[in-house]
Amino acid sequence: MSPSAPTDRLETVSLGAIAVSLSAGVAGVAGSYAAASFTPAFIAGPIAGLLARRLPSVVVTYSILLLGDLGSQLNVVAALALSVLLLAAATGAGLAVAERLGVAGAAPQAAGVLAAIAAVLVTGATIPSLAAGVAVALVVAVANLLSLTDCEAGFRDRRGVLGGVASAIGVLGGGYLLGSSSGASSNPEPSDIDNDGAQAEIGPLLQEANDKSLDVEGLEPLVSERFYEVDINATDPTVSPDDWTLSITGAVDEEVSYTYDEVTGMDAENRFVTLRCVGEKLNGRKLDNALWTGVPIMDLVGPAGPADECCVMLHATDGYYQEFPLSALEDGFLAYGMNGETLPRGHGSPARVLIPGHWGEINVKWVTEIEVIEEEAEGYWEERGWHGTGPVKTVAKMHLVEELDGGRARVGGHAYAGTRGIGGVEVTTDGGETWTDATLSEPLPGEDVWRQWVHEYDAPEGPHDVTVRAIEADGTVQPSERTDAFPRGPSGWVTRTVGGGGGGRFGR
Repeated sequence: MSPSAPTDRLETVSLGAIAVSLSAGVAGVAGSYAAASFTPAFIAGPIAGLLARRLPSVVVTYSILLLGDLGSQLNVVAALALSVLLLAAATGAGLAVAERLGVAGAAPQAAGVLAAIAAVLVTGATIPSLAAGVAVALVVAVANLLSLTDCEAGFRDRRGVLGGVASAIGVLGGGYLLGSSSGASSNPEPSDIDNDGAQAEIGPLLQEANDKSLDVEGLEPLVSERFYEVDINATDPTVSPDDWTLSITGAVDEEVSYTYDEVTGMDAENRFVTLRCVGEKLNGRKLDNALWTGVPIMDLVGPAGPADECCVMLHATDGYYQEFPLSALEDGFLAYGMNGETLPRGHGSPARVLIPGHWGEINVKWVTEIEVIEEEAEGYWEERGWHGTGPVKTVAKMHLVEELDGGRARVGGHAYAGTRGIGGVEVTTDGGETWTDATLSEPLPGEDVWRQWVHEYDAPEGPHDVTVRAIEADGTVQPSERTDAFPRGPSGWVTRTVGGGGGGRFGR
């Protein structure tokens, strides 16, 4: 044997063990997903949440502003990679234990147990963690079985490594299919609202919204077809209505608590409410409207006898918390229904808060506690430099841009001004020299609701800019000055280019 043989042998051992460990890490993540689906019990979920919380605020802010939804997706990818590395490290530790003991056959058990322990420390969930451990053990066992050397735990044989990789690929495919199917079954479709009084009004109100929506193809109706979602965690909590309670605590005469049945058994209301994300782009898509079913918050807070303090802090199942003025409760709403059905999981099931006139982030989902506090405090996003509490900024979006026959063009979108209401929308095609009133949808009932707008005109030849601005109900013209989303939300007039295949300035 040449002098270099021991070194080559050591490198082969190390690379083989690393390859099998990484393969087992992939399989372990797949096993966790198979048992937990995309819930907080999935190993990557808590890691993604930890990344979002621990990253410097400036990094999170720039991710929101520059990457948008892509930033959240990259966070999940990073969490998946860290999950694989964590389980791979646990596998490697198991292999090392088996190697040290000289018992190669114990490698699968050692790796599986350590991987399961690592997973349960991250998630606190026993079954998905055991599934991760079993998947890890399976890959190591296959690699061991196919290894032809006498020191299988080191995986010096290429067959063992390839067997481990192949088995990991199989587990990955099976885990994805199982996790996707179990996720669908554990997250059932929302059901009809179980409140006869509220249900009787829902159909006519939704029909009213349909009738008042402008009949323009490509323009989203007054009740959003797909409502945006923004959360602090990659995975949404799963909360059973049977286990949910809402507590009123803090500076109150007597703390009170309500079950889901008690809340849904109260006299219910249906309200159209629009939400806009503070971190969206000026002409972004994170502005939507729905018909919500629930009860006024003061019907729940009042019996507790809240002191005349400055503020309240809302707490949620997912660890989110948000502060706003106590006075906002007067118009606040606890919603447990959306568009005639129980709240979807992604929108805060079993219940969420709606506070008129504030940015979307203030409307806490999965709420479990309303704490009356004596001094001002910062909420989750305020601690990171954002200011979602306060009046939402007026905006007129332009999402519909099309060239028609006969030299005509049409633009359209939605306008929103929070509780100030929309009184009109104006459009200019000549750089602001003249402004023309756009056609507006009839207003829906409610104090915090958007309106549609559309404008058709004779288009000049070639590309030209079209600018839109909103007029509030009292005649106040939306400010033209453009501001970034950070820290108080985007504002300014939206301009897009029409004709010549232009994609538009200040677009999405």
